[in-house]
Amino acid sequence: MYKRPESVLVVVATQGGEVLLLRRTEPPDFVQSVTGSLRWGESPRRAAMRELWEETGLTAGPNLIDAAHRERFPIVSPWRARYAPWQRYNTEHWFYLVLPSRRLIRLNPREHSEYRWLPAGRAAAAVTSWTNRDAIRALFGH
Repeated sequence: MYKRPESVLVVVATQGGEVLLLRRTEPPDFVQSVTGSLRWGESPRRAAMRELWEETGLTAGPNLIDAAHRERFPIVSPWRARYAPWQRYNTEHWFYLVLPSRRLIRLNPREHSEYRWLPAGRAAAAVTSWTNRDAIRALFGH
């Protein structure tokens, strides 16, 4: 079954202005916030909470902020084969989780090889995706 062409982006940050970044195992040069596709029949909020747990071990509950923002972009080549041949675009829903301070992260080793906390400006410059960069900048008013 093909993936649904709809996803979530969850920027995890601290009140002190740091952003959690994850390095993908494939492609290994891809740095990002928490992301993931919606399952068929799943709401964006539910997908954001699920992906947050699966990728970091964090739970958000009522602290998960829906940014009420969506971006549509072409599906990039590393993930193209996962979607139906006629699907060319993905719609991404933005969410934020702002924590009082850094947390220890439990990575899913099948998806990510490392994590790091960076100041917002450096994090925005380090991410691979332009939507991820824009979401970080929007959260911090840059």
